[in-house]
Amino acid sequence: MPGTFSQIYIQTVFAVKYRECLIRSTWEEELYKYITGIIQNKGQKMLQINGMADHIHFLMGMKPSCCLSDLVREVKKSSTDFVNENNFIRSKFQWQEGFGAFSYSHSSLDSVIGYIQLQKEHHQNITFKEEYISLLNSFNIEFKDEYLFQWID
Repeated sequence: MPGTFSQIYIQTVFAVKYRECLIRSTWEEELYKYITGIIQNKGQKMLQINGMADHIHFLMGMKPSCCLSDLVREVKKSSTDFVNENNFIRSKFQWQEGFGAFSYSHSSLDSVIGYIQLQKEHHQNITFKEEYISLLNSFNIEFKDEYLFQWID
């Protein structure tokens, strides 16, 4: 759109269904490249992607014409098909319903990129549940426990 200028940065977080630890190090890089391709093919800019066996984070630059919910739905659907069609796991792979989306200023990008890059080190000290609730709290997002991801405790 001519005359439209924006600077929108969103970190998106979502989990494997039932928070099962299904994303293996042997194929996670292929998954991240595939998701990056989806984001780029939809005209958005992937800045960083990483995660754990049970969840992923990605930071992207978004155009104002993009509908975040539609984009995440496409990422989840297509990446689910990708994992299942490549038989990366013996059972059926699925993402949980819902996602977290957190906006950042340009001045915060280096910090958020570093945070996402260090997910594996970060989760040596904090669980995904603690991390996710901390994100919700730090962004002052009201939530009810029953609407959070299904946690395996």
